[in-house]
Amino acid sequence: MPYEWDDWALAALAGVEPYEVQQLLDAKRRWPRRATSATGVPVLTVWGRTAAGRPLIVAVYHVAGITWKIIGARAMTDGELIEFSRWEETR
Repeated sequence: MPYEWDDWALAALAGVEPYEVQQLLDAKRRWPRRATSATGVPVLTVWGRTAAGRPLIVAVYHVAGITWKIIGARAMTDGELIEFSRWEETR
């Protein structure tokens, strides 16, 4: 699945490297979850781990065809990590 970045999204990354985002999006085990952005736009969040095991959440939205735009990424909170770990146990 092709993913694209806008310059503003890359510039807004804080504490997460672009390669980590790509690792998560390319991972075999990831948990897609519907969400809404702060501005009310429907997005898809993808919960997963980098190759090094770092738990992250990446937000994307569908552009057209099979193309998705990456609009943000961040580390999971402690509560999110607990929820994600429970999900991982079932996979």
